[in-house]
Parts: sequence; C-alpha cells; structure tokens
Amino acid sequence: MIHSDIIIIGGGAAGLMAAAGAAEVFSAAESHKRVTVLEKMPRPGRKIMITGKGRCNITNTKEWDEFSSHIHPKANPLKHSFYNFNTSDTVRYLERNGLETVVERGDRVFPASHQAADVVDTLVRAARKAGAEIVCGCEVSEIDGRFIVRCQDGSEYGCSRLIIATGGLSYPGTGSTGDGYRWAAQFGHSVRPCFPSLTAIVPEGYKVLQQTQGSSKGHIDRSVPLSDTGSMLNGNLLKNISLSLYIDGRKVQEEFGEMEFTDGGIEGAAGFKVSRKCVNAIINGGKVSISVDLKPAVSRDALDRRIKGLWQEIANDRRSTGKSYEERFRILLGKLMPASLTGGFRRCNQNIDHKSLAGRLKEWKMDIRGYVGYERCVITAGGVSVDEISSKTMESRLCPGLYLAGEVLDLDGDTGGYNLQTAFSTGMLAGQSAAAGILREQ
Repeated sequence: MIHSDIIIIGGGAAGLMAAAGAAEVFSAAESHKRVTVLEKMPRPGRKIMITGKGRCNITNTKEWDEFSSHIHPKANPLKHSFYNFNTSDTVRYLERNGLETVVERGDRVFPASHQAADVVDTLVRAARKAGAEIVCGCEVSEIDGRFIVRCQDGSEYGCSRLIIATGGLSYPGTGSTGDGYRWAAQFGHSVRPCFPSLTAIVPEGYKVLQQTQGSSKGHIDRSVPLSDTGSMLNGNLLKNISLSLYIDGRKVQEEFGEMEFTDGGIEGAAGFKVSRKCVNAIINGGKVSISVDLKPAVSRDALDRRIKGLWQEIANDRRSTGKSYEERFRILLGKLMPASLTGGFRRCNQNIDHKSLAGRLKEWKMDIRGYVGYERCVITAGGVSVDEISSKTMESRLCPGLYLAGEVLDLDGDTGGYNLQTAFSTGMLAGQSAAAGILREQ
C-alpha cells in the first residue's frame, strides 16, 4: 500500500487547485508531507480543455455581491471559500504561474492565448511545483471507511485526509461519471437529485423524433437529427434579444443577450441561463414554453408603425411592380431580421402577414419538447448536499477527514466563468484545510 497524507480523487479544476493549496501549506510549514492526485483519465483537466468552446472562460472580475446572484440553488455555502480565494486571487495565481490573461465582454477572463490547454498546463505545473504528485490513468474503484483507496489496476493508497473532487455527470467522455456521488453516499451524505444545466433546450418540431425518443423525462440526445424546421434555424445567432421562460403558463424568468440555434437546440448565453429551470420543470412534469422578443428595444406600437412604413416603401418601390404579396413580404422580413432566419421564422409562425408581424417579432412563442442531456451539458445541477459540508473548511460534517469540492457539490452557476471559479475556490479551501488539519495534529 502506498501512503499519502492527502489523497485527492479527480484531477480537474477543483482537484488540481486542492492539490496546489495543500502542497503549498505543507511547503510553507517546511513539512515533508505527501499530496497525491488520482486521475482516471490519461491526462488531467480533460473537461477544462473543452470549456468555453476550447477557449476556457476561467473566471470573471465580479465581486461577491454580483457573483453570488449567479450561483444556484443558494450561494451562501460558497461565500467563505470565495472570500478565501476569489476571482482576483485566481487571476493572480494563474499569472504568477505563467499564464497571461485577458478580460473580455461581460467581465469574463480568458487565457490571452485563447487556448484552454494553456490553463490546464498552468494548473498542472503549479500543483507539481508546489510538491503535489499527479497519477494519471488511475481509476478508483473502491474506498473503505478507513480512507483506503483501491484502484482498478490493483494499486492501493492510504491517507489521513481524503478530498473528493470527481466532478459531476456532464461530458462523461472526460471522466465525469458520477463516482463521487456514490462515495459520498457511502460516507453517509445526502445526494440531491441531479439534472443537466447550461444545456440546449429543444423546441417542439426541432428534431425528428421517433416514438421512443425524448420520452425519458424530456431527454433528447444531441445526435437525434434535425427536422426541416431545425435545419432552417440551425446556425442563426440572435443578438440583443429578450428570452422569457414560462412554466405551466406562468412567466418565471427573463434573460437579455444572445441566443443561438444549434444542432442541439437553443443555446447561447440567454438559452443556457433559462435551461436550469427549464430542465428541472420538464423532469417534474411541467409544461414549458419560451417567448423571444427579437426587438426588445422597440415598443410594440413603435415596431408596428415602422413595419407599416417599410411596407409602404416596398409598395412604392418600382422594383416591386408585378411582385406577388409573398415576394414583397419576403423583402419586408429581410429588412427586419437576418436573411438566414426568415425561412425558419416563417416555418414557426404560420399564417403570418405584415399586419401581424409586429406581434410575432415581439412574441415568438415556442413550446419546449425536451433538452440535451449529460452528453453535452456544461454543468451538473444537484449533487452532495452542502448542508452537510462545513463551508469554512469544505470538510464533511459527517465524516472527519473527508473533504468535497467542485461540481460534485450541490452548487452550480450560470455561464460566464462562475462554475470554474466555484471549483477553484472550493478546491483551494479544501486543500488548505486538509493540510492545516494534519499540521495541527503534529
């Protein structure tokens, strides 16, 4: 059996930060203690590599009062770890370890290279520089109550402090297969129901569904082919729109920003933000719909007057002579929205004419059939109950010496760097607390 003072299961954002935090505490105390990360994949940080479409939105520059409004289901359990290692600390830490960063629109922080691989390399380098050992290709199969960790390859590790930072269920191909929930439950922890968040939501008629598809509580696999309507809408990015979410006929959320039609469904910042409530409602049997305001900066009356004016201009244009109503209406749509969107918009809005157009532009209604699942969602909502974790140390209240950090916890954030920062903050605090606890026992 191999002994390590601290074992961290999971070499993602939380695990690597926990390793660096623990090793730095030992180093500062000139204590030759061992910190080991066990990562099941061939290399660490696989999920980090695909965040932000490969660019990696590391964090953002918001202070707690604003940052906390983007954390679900409640932010207070994160507060202590955030103040211990906040967004500015993250940027300084990465830059100190050789990563140049830039701040973009929406206070979002990215590596200056726009390469997620550079973030992973920096985190790995920082952890190793601090003195942590990272063992890859080591899949944990069993943990007993004495913190004996057994791996698939037959190796065994023993420790006095154990940190579970295995991630959630999103993007299972990166190694996130929910192992941490099972182990936490083994130590007596409650695991809140999990569901995909920051994922594509699928409008009715957007995909070609067989009778058996989309019936598993609304999950529609991303690989399901697009319908003609979906194909016409796919690829359109709508900027400066307002997206409202309705559950059982009641408006529950409104978001302003970008919305994108993709091969999965509706995504983009606004789409992702409403997806959490949307998915949860569908799973629980709710009827979900959305309404898109394509012209939120213009009132309905003002838009109606503008359309009437454009319609008259088209009628008076010599080039319109002899053109059918359909041809002139197509010209009108082209003056109000991207040409690539007109076909899909008309397919979704039957029996529309120039007189009813303003209303449809202000309220493009779509029923939501389902959502893309863990295969391509950004984050897992739900997880280990934070009520059973000390927010001041990230140590289990039920099992002394056990710590949990990152996505395995019932903490998730909106798109924009909130989830990685949550992983960094909870990971750093877990590592520092575990190491400090060992030093106190000496």
